[in-house]
Amino acid sequence: MSTYNPVTPDVVRQVQQIVGDGYVIFDDPERLEAFSHDEVPDRAYRRMPEAAVRPGNAAEIAAIMKLANRERIPVTPRGAGSGLSGGAVPLHGGIVLLTDRLNRILDIDPHNMTITLEPGVVTNDVNPAVRHLGLCYAGYPMSLETCYIGGNVAENAGGAKALKYGVTSRYVLGLEIVTPTGDIVELGGKLIKDVTGYNMIGLMVGSEGTLGVFTKIILKLLPLPKVNVDLLALFPTVDGAIAAVPRILTESGMTPTSIEFIDGESAATACRYLNETFDYKNAGAMLLLTVDGPSLEQVQREYEAVGEACLQFGASEVYVGDNKTTSERLWRIRKTIPEAFAAQGEHQGNEDLVVPMAAVGQLVAGMKELERKYQVAIPAYGHAGDGNIHTRIVKSPDVPANRWREIIPNVLRELYELTAKLGGRISGEHGIGHKRKKFMPLFVSPEYLTMCRAVKRAMDPNNILNPGKIMDMEESQ
Repeated sequence: MSTYNPVTPDVVRQVQQIVGDGYVIFDDPERLEAFSHDEVPDRAYRRMPEAAVRPGNAAEIAAIMKLANRERIPVTPRGAGSGLSGGAVPLHGGIVLLTDRLNRILDIDPHNMTITLEPGVVTNDVNPAVRHLGLCYAGYPMSLETCYIGGNVAENAGGAKALKYGVTSRYVLGLEIVTPTGDIVELGGKLIKDVTGYNMIGLMVGSEGTLGVFTKIILKLLPLPKVNVDLLALFPTVDGAIAAVPRILTESGMTPTSIEFIDGESAATACRYLNETFDYKNAGAMLLLTVDGPSLEQVQREYEAVGEACLQFGASEVYVGDNKTTSERLWRIRKTIPEAFAAQGEHQGNEDLVVPMAAVGQLVAGMKELERKYQVAIPAYGHAGDGNIHTRIVKSPDVPANRWREIIPNVLRELYELTAKLGGRISGEHGIGHKRKKFMPLFVSPEYLTMCRAVKRAMDPNNILNPGKIMDMEESQ
């Protein structure tokens, strides 16, 4: 069991000498409260830090980590705080290390088709910086307007485009990291191929801030698609929409950029929240599909083939979004779902399940059974093309809060057990953090956890960096 020391005024003075007086928050609960949580709605997952620090470069972060090791003080890296797993929550207090000052795009290299940037760059700012060169960054998650690139790498973020373009890890070519013990290390570079030693980049991407603090990131860019068209296909039933997905892919012969699934409950909640007049009431489920490519002619051929396949396999209607205004209107429904449910109150669970694509129907059917059993709402939406289904488990208004506390652990346990039975995993893109770590043994073997603990101990012998995330370090837990 790791034991930690408090952040004392003397430690604060030392940190101020490293970063400057104006970049340290201490003994100010009102300002520190903002760093006690991420976007997980349940307040039970919140923890207060003792201090927050805003370093400006890798050298300052390295000095902070060396100080934290000497004083045995936990350090929790934090980007935009838009995560959904409690990964940036300071579970053991200590120092929250903010990366918002590391927000520069350092290099755009069109010849090597790369961009080098710091972790505090907002993801939504990347494509405008390279669009004039005919390039794009394709690894966008759904929360691109608010999240930081560093957080995307830490979580190996996915998103709606993963079906065609893959997740963040496909695009990370190089990293500069500060290790838990305070060393600055460069990994990779502007290289498409690199098998020089262990794949340390692969280890770091998705490590949730437990193995290193990113200070520089090199991303691969792709040619910018010139045209994209969105299709919203309405299906009478959830089963029909889900069953259509693999058939649309095989029969059309196309790989859409995305295939998003929205059940009727999610669509209705989002549309009501938006005051959307779109005719959603007769749809049991929807599929939102995007097709992109280098020319209007090619994209038109592809989206017509995809649309025809939707109709062939059960869609009652297909709406086409072939201009910016219409596309944004269609996508706003999908993107607003979490916000619309969150507005109903804090008594919710937000889950990020992933199963083999052919098992999505069984997963959603099981979610509906749990709805009836526990009298809660378990809407289903997400990335049908890659098997990643999200849900917000929402308390009924007539269920008392104390009863909800009894219900939610049972709902989660049964939902996770079903996911494991279907060959799935506990998270597809949101991460484990401290919210889901106790359920890890349902999905991975004891030997796997032993390997993970061995890596963590080797790189972070004092368990200083983001402790308490992904798995507990004690074998008995």
